[in-house]
Amino acid sequence: MEAIIAALKTKLTDEQISTNDTILELHSKDETYHQASLPDLVVFPKSTEEVSFIMEVAQKYKTPITPFGVGTSLEGHVIPYDNGITVDFSLMNKILEIKAEDLLVKVQPGVTREQLNKELKKHGLFFTVDPGANATLGGMAATNASGTTTVKYGVMRDQVRDMEVVLADGSVIHTGNLAAKSASGYHLNGLFVGSEGTLGCFTELTLQVYGIPEHIVAARATFSDLTNAIESVTSILQAGIPIARVEFVDEASIVQINKFSETDYPVKPTLFLEFHGNESGLREDVEFTREIMEDHGCEQFLSETDNAARTQLWDARHNLAYAYAHDYVGKKMMLTDVAVPISELANAVKYAREELDQLSIPGGVLGHVGDGNFHSIVMIDLDNEEEVQKAKIFNEKVVLYALERGGTCTGEHGVGIGKKAYQQQEHGAALDIMVQIKKALDPNNILNPNKIVTIDK
Repeated sequence: MEAIIAALKTKLTDEQISTNDTILELHSKDETYHQASLPDLVVFPKSTEEVSFIMEVAQKYKTPITPFGVGTSLEGHVIPYDNGITVDFSLMNKILEIKAEDLLVKVQPGVTREQLNKELKKHGLFFTVDPGANATLGGMAATNASGTTTVKYGVMRDQVRDMEVVLADGSVIHTGNLAAKSASGYHLNGLFVGSEGTLGCFTELTLQVYGIPEHIVAARATFSDLTNAIESVTSILQAGIPIARVEFVDEASIVQINKFSETDYPVKPTLFLEFHGNESGLREDVEFTREIMEDHGCEQFLSETDNAARTQLWDARHNLAYAYAHDYVGKKMMLTDVAVPISELANAVKYAREELDQLSIPGGVLGHVGDGNFHSIVMIDLDNEEEVQKAKIFNEKVVLYALERGGTCTGEHGVGIGKKAYQQQEHGAALDIMVQIKKALDPNNILNPNKIVTIDK
């Protein structure tokens, strides 16, 4: 490693290279239960040229490279299990250009979602992808993040027009252009978004943004039965109501919300909803939604147009994971993540809740039910092997249930290390194509090795 550090210091300053124990420890984990692993060193590039140089050094010494944003990943993506160099993009955090007329923005990968939206607001614009955490946009592209607004605006992959990517050999490419559509060549945006740092490091992203809606209405609907709650969402989608967010939260999670956010919501299966549009149109959409939900046994439907009330509602939902963590000090969160066809969603959520009830471990079921994606929060004591094994078995049951019904093992968190075991079952022979792509772009397997696919040396 001394030779690598000496090589890096020919172009990087001492402040950009760290072997400090605290810095290494901060880059050894993400926000979940996955086992930590220290990098050998952490580097902080400031430009594309420096990232290219770092990659050339890593290639020369065949040293692993692990990209790092702010560490909010949930499946061990940023944990350097093969040690090596962690590339922290926090110094590459500039908003390079806002093309308001084209509804586009160009950013460096270290820009966070909240940072971008604060600047876009000055132009009457906003960036739609909202995973809850204030993640970096580079990290969100790496995992193809989505979140609460996906049902209306789509996932991260849908927002990317172009990326500047540094490949394993240090060369730099662009994956797209500024046009709204293109039929030219292979769809490289689609390949690199979601690649989790295994094919290259992103140094610039050009993203689609949207005008801030003229009018926004939020709503909260409670049901006596979770199946009725989920089935009402299916009916809303079939009716063509242009809903912007629709989130399911089970009773156990409402308890945690009430404790943490000091709310007094009824402890029943609940949907949090939001509508974007013009005032007159939204009035009709909200009323139509109310009627559909009442047909499915909705017991209470409350709508809010006041900004403070809407903010409280969504803060409560976004803070749910932290509510569990705050209430179960000493335990670590396992957050499962699957997606199924909408027609299978009600039974899948019911199955997950029933299986969770049998664990005698605290947790809840929630999700972005408008696109068939749901999660289970399981709070486990990592020192209790029995609890850890129970949680892992539960996670596998939920994953297999989804795969058997044409779903996916991860709707938005990505593969990392946590969902790697299910890639063969989900993709079959297509996984071999992914391995070939990885070998072609990273023949020495230095880019976030052993994530998504395994490459035999």
